[in-house]
Amino acid sequence: MKKTLVTAFLLMAIACARSQESTPPVRLAIVGLVHDHVWGMLPQLAKRQDVRLVGIVEPNQEAVAHYAERFHLDRALFFPSIEALVAKEKVEAVATFTSTFDHRRVVEACAPLGIDVMMEKPLAVSLEDARAISAAAAKGGIQVIVNYETTWYPSNQGAYDVVRVQHSIGDVRKIVVCDGHQGPVAIGVSPFFASWLLDPVLNGGGALTDFGCYGADLATWLMGGRRPVSVFAVTQHFQPGAYPKVDDEATIVLTYPRAQAIIQASWNWPHGRKDMDIFGEKGSLRLPDRDSLLMRTGDGPETRLATPAPSGPNADPLSYLVAVVRGGMRPLGPSSLEVNMVVTEILDAARESARTGRRIDLGGEPPQ
Repeated sequence: MKKTLVTAFLLMAIACARSQESTPPVRLAIVGLVHDHVWGMLPQLAKRQDVRLVGIVEPNQEAVAHYAERFHLDRALFFPSIEALVAKEKVEAVATFTSTFDHRRVVEACAPLGIDVMMEKPLAVSLEDARAISAAAAKGGIQVIVNYETTWYPSNQGAYDVVRVQHSIGDVRKIVVCDGHQGPVAIGVSPFFASWLLDPVLNGGGALTDFGCYGADLATWLMGGRRPVSVFAVTQHFQPGAYPKVDDEATIVLTYPRAQAIIQASWNWPHGRKDMDIFGEKGSLRLPDRDSLLMRTGDGPETRLATPAPSGPNADPLSYLVAVVRGGMRPLGPSSLEVNMVVTEILDAARESARTGRRIDLGGEPPQ
């Protein structure tokens, strides 16, 4: 019997390996080179067997020359438009590294062609654009993935399991998320990135949008997709010389019927940070970095929880994209269109609150 089981497992493993070998790689195009997060994507693509880069769309010839030289890219990969690319190559998915303002344009171009789209956070510059993206995706039958660096943190995925699956700290009462760095100018972002990141139209704001979206995404995910009851925000200009058109400091307070989320987004931290604290009825979680998750129950001591590296589709954005395109997986959680529609509504309300000095009531609560 034991020998039969071993033989069966070996046959299953061989069949699985053969299936993976026979599955063609996802034919991926990159649209835009003006978001510096593309620096992380291009080296990863060179190592993957399940994704094949078939083209890059970028009309800015200075950006084309820069990236072609930096990453040793064949000039034949570059196209001036999505239309020019799909006329020559079959494209199954697009990774978008444009300005946030251009996300709507990219989705509206890809949706009729049946091309799934993954974009760098946030989803859109406004709720109007987010609704247009949602409508185009539904009409074209495509999936939209919003990529946040924090989605793939072992600490965040572990915290979600503790909070939503195990319910180990009871109902959430307060979430505090701190995100940001010393500022785009101080850390030396590329001129391609700065050209739109510091523009209130193309970015939808400053630090409030750039880093406020992380907290809004995590809070919405941890709160089961609920819309907050109200949003209140304060923005400031600590560095008006560097950022004359957009805020560089923002605090956003989200209220729920029995919980609060406080989002601190800043281009003025003395160091880079993406950390979070979650407080429940019975205990709390502290996430000081991408790998560390510490829990405290009642007045007891703080204990470190295991945070194994995520695997499968949750390992990284490219694995997730392949699972969506090849496996028919529907994006869920922090990457999903549904959660990011709420995120966009929060950011819209935060901008209005900061402008008027008033709390913005959203009035909703579903789902959980």
